[in-house]
Amino acid sequence: MTAPDTPPLPVADVARLGTAVLDEVATAVVGAAEPLRVALAAILAGGHVLFEDVPGLGKTLAARSLASALGLDFRRLQCTPDLLPADITGSAVYDPSTRGFTFRPGPVFTGLLLADEINRTAPKTQSALLEAMAERQVTVDGTTHRVPAPFHVVATSNPVEYEGTYPLPEAQLDRFMVRIAVGYPDRDEEIDVLARRIDRRQEAAPVRTVVDPGTVLAMQAGVEAVDVDHDILGYCVDLAAATRRHSDVEVGVSPRGAQSLLLVARATAVLDGRSYVLPEDVKAVGVAALAHRLTLSAGAWAAGTDAADVVRTVLDSTPGPVTAPDRP
Repeated sequence: MTAPDTPPLPVADVARLGTAVLDEVATAVVGAAEPLRVALAAILAGGHVLFEDVPGLGKTLAARSLASALGLDFRRLQCTPDLLPADITGSAVYDPSTRGFTFRPGPVFTGLLLADEINRTAPKTQSALLEAMAERQVTVDGTTHRVPAPFHVVATSNPVEYEGTYPLPEAQLDRFMVRIAVGYPDRDEEIDVLARRIDRRQEAAPVRTVVDPGTVLAMQAGVEAVDVDHDILGYCVDLAAATRRHSDVEVGVSPRGAQSLLLVARATAVLDGRSYVLPEDVKAVGVAALAHRLTLSAGAWAAGTDAADVVRTVLDSTPGPVTAPDRP
């Protein structure tokens, strides 16, 4: 969400700065160029990002590196079973000098909040993030407090461990614009990871600041200034509707999901330096934007069906616009 009075940057400038941010992050995070590109597109579209993958693939490093390159204040929230909602939002603390209560902000008051291993904390505590993610504010003791702008949540989740974890509720998952799997690097990339660690002689991988929060807001405003052809709007709606009719799906993609698909596809187009969206942009982010919003049927779940495969089937079977937009 951008400030309404933030002047937009031209598309060419957003693309140039976005490329510079990704290049800088790539100095610390190896073998994740496409996931990082989708994550940046989601941030430029005003959304939140969920990294879900096995431990040790650099999910936390990716979030920290993005925050550093974007110049955003960074707070890390280590999610544990005993974490309380007030540990996220903050609470009113008694001040003896004034004989009154003073609000002490929690870690949610930052530019980029890393909710590390979010599925290790209880749903009640997870839900404390909902208001901040949806409305950029938190309400404590009946008083509403605005979080800074820009504000984004990047969460990590481990899909292979079940002991001591809690599934993310559907309402929580739906607030994430994209869910991304980093994946294992190939052999050469993994060798590069080891070589870089030896060369820098320390554990930390420093990332240079490329832009500042004001520029991030201007980049987001630049994305918002781009119109989308009606045929692309219809394509996004058709994809969402197709998930609702799929035989393996009990609950399909909501209108919010269709909107998220459109917005992150538009940001992807802008990162490519284009002021128009192609069907290929929508397809490129379809799995990341839609798969985590599906509730599979009991039979599909028992058969081990993957929601990502369902989305790929929908992307392959749903006709897109017959002709691409006629743009320069």
